[in-house]
Amino acid sequence: MGGTQSYGQFCPVAMATEIVCTRWTPLILRELFAGSSRFNDLRKGLPRMSPTLLSKRLKELETAGIVERVRGGDGSWHYGLTTSGEDLKPVVFGLGLWGQRWLEAQTSLKNLDPSLLMWDMRRNLDPTPLLPRRAVIQILYPELPRPRRYWWLIVEGREVDLCSIDPGFDVDLHVVSDLRTMTAIWMGLTTVGEETASGRLKLMGDEFLGASMQQWLGLSPFAGEERRVAS
Repeated sequence: MGGTQSYGQFCPVAMATEIVCTRWTPLILRELFAGSSRFNDLRKGLPRMSPTLLSKRLKELETAGIVERVRGGDGSWHYGLTTSGEDLKPVVFGLGLWGQRWLEAQTSLKNLDPSLLMWDMRRNLDPTPLLPRRAVIQILYPELPRPRRYWWLIVEGREVDLCSIDPGFDVDLHVVSDLRTMTAIWMGLTTVGEETASGRLKLMGDEFLGASMQQWLGLSPFAGEERRVAS
């Protein structure tokens, strides 16, 4: 698959690895399990992957019977997991749990990407504790270049939108943080309360939104996993 040389072994581990472990493939599966189904949404979760390679890997997964492509009611193409693909969920999430448990946290925090972080926060955000009306949250990363410095989360009912250009709404809560701190919160390495107390996270505006940020903020699905030390 994908031009990868075969291991030449009948072992099921070897055969499965030839299909599932080509470069970027586990991350494409991660995005599909997270709910992305359109090509552009997959690209947002994989900002460093070229569209050409993404298209190639999706076709390979189709050929392997792991992914299927269907046309939605709006005429656009959507990607979904087959029964075979769904069966890979414990494999993909098992990798994530292992990484959260055993990989050194500071190494993880070297791989910072505001667009990926904000995309993950958007799709994991829990709107339940938020205001009954539209809530607008602006997140500012002062140390970043201006085009990547400002982000807006807009929550209306159960819908959550993400903007990197000012949507023109009044802001209910201003959040100021460096990218490393916000990534650490998202990964479950620290909390909103701890970082607010340290001064690395500043919240200005609606007191209820600020006080409930730990509850509504979209954390990594692995954030609750306890870290361990290899012996």
